[in-house]
Parts: sequence; structure tokens; C-alpha cells
Amino acid sequence: MNQYHRFHLELLQQTYTQLLERFPFNQANLPLLEQEFLESFLTLIDQFENFNPGYIENGQAFCANWVRGYSDLTPLLPRDLLWFFSGDCLHYMPDDEINQFQQLDEMRFEAESSGATFDYAAQRLKLFKLA
Repeated sequence: MNQYHRFHLELLQQTYTQLLERFPFNQANLPLLEQEFLESFLTLIDQFENFNPGYIENGQAFCANWVRGYSDLTPLLPRDLLWFFSGDCLHYMPDDEINQFQQLDEMRFEAESSGATFDYAAQRLKLFKLA
């Protein structure tokens, strides 16, 4: 697994943990719908980690289900995951944000094609002015 995929896998894992701390997922007696949602999240993490066929499409469907079913928790869904899974997920991103992620990908592709080391997390922080 390369650094780029590791970054997004860790983001999925962290997001799952954060979600468990929020209502309705923090209830002692979790309703069936929320149980199924969390199970699909864990399945996605497993598929992602093992590069199972269809994990990108499953990620797209999962993100869309999150936005539709838990709109109040959408701020917890990292924008990076919307970009990573792309497809219909891009409908939830403004153009300027898409442009930033495109720039980051171009920087990554350029570094990879020249054999240079590319620290995705560090470059992301710089480009998005988070550091």
C-alpha cells in the first residue's frame, strides 16, 4: 500500500472512530439502520485495506448514503474521501475545492513519474493552507 492509499485508509479509520462518538451512533441500543450503516463502514474499510474489487464504487455509494441519510453528520465526512472515491461524490464538492485536489494529484503524479518522494500529507497541508 502506498502512502496515498495509507493516508486515506487512516482517514477512513479515524472517521469511523469519530462517528461512534456522535448521535445516533453512540446509543447503547443502536437501531438496526445505524447498525447496518456502521457495518457497511467497516466493510468498506476492510475492502479498501485489501484492495477488493469494487471498493471505489462501494466508497462512492457509502458516501452518498452518508450525505442522504445523516446530513447533520456530513461535516464529519472528510472532503478527501469525497475526492478519493470521486464519481458522484464530486457533486458534494465546490469547484474551487475540486481544483485544489486536482492540483495536489498533479503534484503527486509528477513526483511519482520522476521517481521523487512525495509526502502527500505534508503537501496537502501546504496546498490547503492548513499548516
